[in-house]
Amino acid sequence: MIKNRRPGLTFIFLLFTIIAILVYAVIRSTLLLFADYNPVEKIWAILLISGEFFILLHAMGYVLNIAKAKFKSQDIIVKQGGLNQKKPYVAILVPARHEPKEVLENTFISINNINYNNKKVYLLDDSTDEKYKQEAEELSKEYNLTLFRRTRPAHGAKAGIINDCLENLQEDYIAVFDADQNPLPDFLTITIPILEDDEKLAFIQTPQFYSNIESNPIARGATFQQAVFYEYICEGKSLSDSMFCCGTNVVLRREALMQIGGFDESTVTEDLATSIKLHTRGWKSLYYPHVYAFGMGPENLTAYFQQQFRWAAGTISVFKKILKQFLLKPFSLKTVQWFEYFLSSTYYFTGLALSILMLCPLLYLIFKIPSFFARPEIYLFSFLPYIILSMSIFYLVLRKRNYTPKDLFIGQLLGITAFSVYMRAAISALLGMSLSFGVTSKSKGTTIPYFRLWPQIGFILLNFIAIVWGVNRYIYELNPAILVNGFWAFYHMSVLSAIFYFNRELR
Repeated sequence: MIKNRRPGLTFIFLLFTIIAILVYAVIRSTLLLFADYNPVEKIWAILLISGEFFILLHAMGYVLNIAKAKFKSQDIIVKQGGLNQKKPYVAILVPARHEPKEVLENTFISINNINYNNKKVYLLDDSTDEKYKQEAEELSKEYNLTLFRRTRPAHGAKAGIINDCLENLQEDYIAVFDADQNPLPDFLTITIPILEDDEKLAFIQTPQFYSNIESNPIARGATFQQAVFYEYICEGKSLSDSMFCCGTNVVLRREALMQIGGFDESTVTEDLATSIKLHTRGWKSLYYPHVYAFGMGPENLTAYFQQQFRWAAGTISVFKKILKQFLLKPFSLKTVQWFEYFLSSTYYFTGLALSILMLCPLLYLIFKIPSFFARPEIYLFSFLPYIILSMSIFYLVLRKRNYTPKDLFIGQLLGITAFSVYMRAAISALLGMSLSFGVTSKSKGTTIPYFRLWPQIGFILLNFIAIVWGVNRYIYELNPAILVNGFWAFYHMSVLSAIFYFNRELR
């Protein structure tokens, strides 16, 4: 059931934010069209406005999803009583490769405690190391699991072993959990009735939430990055029937998966690629916005960067598939679904956009190459309303969900420090370089040697040089544009310095 809520102060706030975004976009476009620049300046001006418009588009998408979630929310009625006589059978799949035994043990204790009789638990062991194979066999005996291993050459990583297992399953539904996810006892009694109530519903996705956040700043930052996605964005996507599977904490209808040939094995983000196949075949999806499983976030910068690279490269490889599908079959999805999928699949281009935004102030301060052709007062008049309103709505709506500004800011800082990872992933995916599925490390481990963090440290040093040089320029030139670019250089230097906070050995 969908309930429309009455507009109020939040609605007015959102409306003014949308207007501010559009006004800034129009002013930026007009200034660029009528600016007098040389060929070098023109190149950087086009790059800058491209990076800005990428950020503006995703900001607009975020605000629209907030609006949908706030004023047209889904009230999902769980008909638990309808399952008393005949509960459909559920296969619970846990794919694992070289996972620590203690991590898997916690997972299977939680899964065995799920309050649902007609379930069968499968450990899909894809390990090649004898140590982990032996541990998988021990766990299977101890926790009454069905151990599944491939009988043919490995292919498709996680998607491949799920598909191989899928061929032998007869259960009505498939629940998938990553090796470190601990579901609550009511997970299936909540989700299965919803699937039973709508035969066109392909899957229900529930949130991911990391539990190891109290003493680990990286896991904490990653958690609050996730929160931004799993709160209003997923709720808005679900209202547009554009919610995609996130690979874990999800229940899928086996019939729907079999109709499309199982999970897509051509990418490491098989969940996103599979979702678009389901939607183009007329299946629906749903996001259930309540946490019913807890997992472990990355506990060191290496693990976090590995995770982000895998997600970014896989998502951008799916973007190419979505673009091809759009060009060949533009009516296979609704307009709003295309928009949501384009937003989802292009998000990780943010690394390229951020690098351009960080380079342009440096070029102006050090080499006098302008890329933003406007008087400072015009820039401030158009930019300040957009940035103040968009950041305010970001913090205010999440504050209503009990997220503190400090925690959200830490999440933002962690994401910014990964800009070079996103850049490398985008280039790899666009060039079609082969990507292997890597398991995110569950150990705290050690720090990354600083010479491997040269993009972050290099930008910090360049911004410091640009600020010092800009101060000297301003003393003699008294040009307000130097102050504006100097501010951005100082801001970028400050946020990138968070790399020293995150890259420390934790005990």
